[in-house]
Formats: sequence, C-alpha cells, structure tokens
Amino acid sequence: MKFLRILDKRILWAGVIVVLILLMMDFNNRMSELLRLEAEKDVVSTQVIALEQTEQTLRTQIAYATSDLAVEQWAREQGRMAREGEFPIIPLPPAGYTPEPEPIVAPTAKPVQNWEVWMALFLGE
Repeated sequence: MKFLRILDKRILWAGVIVVLILLMMDFNNRMSELLRLEAEKDVVSTQVIALEQTEQTLRTQIAYATSDLAVEQWAREQGRMAREGEFPIIPLPPAGYTPEPEPIVAPTAKPVQNWEVWMALFLGE
C-alpha cells in the first residue's frame, strides 16, 4: 500500500513536470510569434505612413491639375493658345540657319574570341 502511494506521488509529480514543460514550450512559441508579429506590424506601419504621404502628394497634384491656374499654364505653354487681344510669338531661326544633323551611331559588334565560342558550344552560355 505504501509503495503504491509513493508510486502515485511520483506519477503525479512526473505528470505535473510534463505539463509544466508543455506549458513552457507553448509559452516560448507564443513569445516568438509575438516578436515576429510585432516586427511585421512595424514594417506594415512604415508602409502605411509611406502610402499616406503618397496619397497626400497625389491629392495636392490633383487639386493643382484641376485648378484654373494649371489649365491656363497648359494652354499657354503646351497648347500654344492665347487670350483675346494677345498675339503669341513663335521665335523663328535666323535666315540662313541650317540645323546640325545628329550623328547616327552604328553599333559595332564585339569580336568574339575562339575560346568564348567553344565555351558557348560546350556549356550553353
């Protein structure tokens, strides 16, 4: 009888120790998951801040693009338009001016060495 009580206590203590070990392992897993999620939260919050700044910049650009000032600036600069009573001036080149042609650069082939040809044949590079 006494032997069974000692054996029961040992089994009980072994069970308690096993449960504690399992709890510590679970706690360790949860702590590592917490650290991983906090790092991910920091990355995502940084991305959110960058996206909010981009949104603010785009809103500013939209507000400018839809303003009367932007329309007038476009009409005068790219649209070549003028208001009533204004005369647009388009500068012409001086008489006898010949524009210089831009030279066309022909690509030159790089000479290939024999060993490069053999290496390409054998290694497929």
